[in-house]
Amino acid sequence: MADHSEHDEPKAESLMEKIAEKIHGHDSSSSSDSDNEKEKEKSSSSPSSDFKSKVSRLFGREKPIHHVLGGGKQADVFLWRNKKISGTVLGVATVVWILFELLEYHLLTLICHLAILALTLLFLWSNGSSLINKSPPKIPQVHIPEEPVLQLASALRADINRAFAVLRDIASGKDLKKFLSVIAGLWVFSVVGSWTNFLTLFYIAFVLLHTVPVLYEKYEDQVDSIGEKALHEFKKQYAVFDAKVLSKIPKGPLKDKKNA
Repeated sequence: MADHSEHDEPKAESLMEKIAEKIHGHDSSSSSDSDNEKEKEKSSSSPSSDFKSKVSRLFGREKPIHHVLGGGKQADVFLWRNKKISGTVLGVATVVWILFELLEYHLLTLICHLAILALTLLFLWSNGSSLINKSPPKIPQVHIPEEPVLQLASALRADINRAFAVLRDIASGKDLKKFLSVIAGLWVFSVVGSWTNFLTLFYIAFVLLHTVPVLYEKYEDQVDSIGEKALHEFKKQYAVFDAKVLSKIPKGPLKDKKNA
């Protein structure tokens, strides 16, 4: 009996060793499979990350489009962070454009008609409430606070001074490329302005501000890739134009004196 029990113990030990080897083999295979899956995920995600790192943003932009638009509430409106506010602003602008452009309404006439309507309603409401033994409505006192007006004036002053500084820098003749770009842009605006009036042009710009940034934010990488190729082609064509035309323009006497 003792010999039989001693003979059975090695069998049990060998069986336990086989089970342990199978368990370890399964764990190692599962861990290797998980490692392979992680490597596949890294390899699949690496092209997109490399693509994003390789794509250069338009005009050398490093900040998000929200910061480029000034941040705060105005950028939220342009990027449709709050769809109700953005839709309301765009709807009001559309109504104003329809009134003044399609229906040919005049601003002074609209203001007078709105004032007549508001005063008539308040007058009838005040007198009608006394007839039905109710207290007349309290008309609130409307006044414009000083601080927001001063902040708006200060912001406009800063922007106007910055625009004057840019125009002065362009007119000084330091950067020929910037000068030609501004002249071309002004010429394009003059041509577009001859096609339509100021209100329609302002409305088109307003609609573009509410559509182009949000679409650009959605398809940012694709647009930047196409823009990079277009900018590279533009630089190539400008180099040819510079070599054939601009380099042959004689320099002024001031530049000759500086070089001497």
